[in-house]
Amino acid sequence: MKNIAIYENTDKAEAVKYACRAAEILVNLGVECIVQPSLEPHLPNHITGSVTISRVCDFDKIADVVISFGGDGTLLTAAREMLMCDVPIMGFNVGKLGFLAEYSVEKIEENIAAVINGNFRLVDRAVIETTFKGITHYALNDFVLEKRNSSQMINVAVYSNEHCVGDYRADGIVLTTPTGSTAYSLSCSGPIIAPSAKVLCITPISPHTLTLRPLVIPDTNEVTFGVTYAGGEAILVADGITLSEIKTGDIIKFKLSDERVKLIKPQDSSYYDILRNKLLWGANSLDEETHKRSLN
Repeated sequence: MKNIAIYENTDKAEAVKYACRAAEILVNLGVECIVQPSLEPHLPNHITGSVTISRVCDFDKIADVVISFGGDGTLLTAAREMLMCDVPIMGFNVGKLGFLAEYSVEKIEENIAAVINGNFRLVDRAVIETTFKGITHYALNDFVLEKRNSSQMINVAVYSNEHCVGDYRADGIVLTTPTGSTAYSLSCSGPIIAPSAKVLCITPISPHTLTLRPLVIPDTNEVTFGVTYAGGEAILVADGITLSEIKTGDIIKFKLSDERVKLIKPQDSSYYDILRNKLLWGANSLDEETHKRSLN
């Protein structure tokens, strides 16, 4: 890894702080460090002449790796920027959960050195796409069709490969990838899906009837949302970013994209380690008591 770019969340002081620290580490290790103009004023004076200033849209031309500093939202934003190229992303978490951005800033120097030395796993994550009103949009986590600023539910006819799945009357619907299964879909009682599974999940948001449950389908299927009633106001959201207002009669088609997001992961951890550490997967009071006794 000879050229490494830094992508920071400028709204978080901690993200800017650790992005500057990372730039200093990279310069000291003799690696070409690329930063955005927004980070330049915050850099230590002794390294300002040793970094390359570049816009994010040019990272793919000069960077071998992009390191993001923020949380999962920052990594998702970086992923959208890097979607059309093969530049992998390493995420440092200075947010709350850090399910995607799982590297710890507490060991920032050690973690950066590990990646430079090739001690990491490179994983491909599936992306879904839709073309709506002539514009193609992508999502690494999920697309969400939901009501906004209204107490009225929306009605959506859902199809999988033109086969009718059902008529959904709910506050909205989440179409999630395995990567996004631990995000909004999970809070709506959707299943946790291992990232390597080749599936999508349709998860209703607060459905009107108890018979509507999350549905897992093959990711080769095209999914169609036909909006039969949009209520007061409905919107289409991709990875937390509002794309468009949705009206009654709109038809939105989703499919697995040919694009992939490449993520850098620690060599010595797995997806199931993240479940246990971040979501306390399988944790219970007996385990805690056993752990306490082992320490004594």
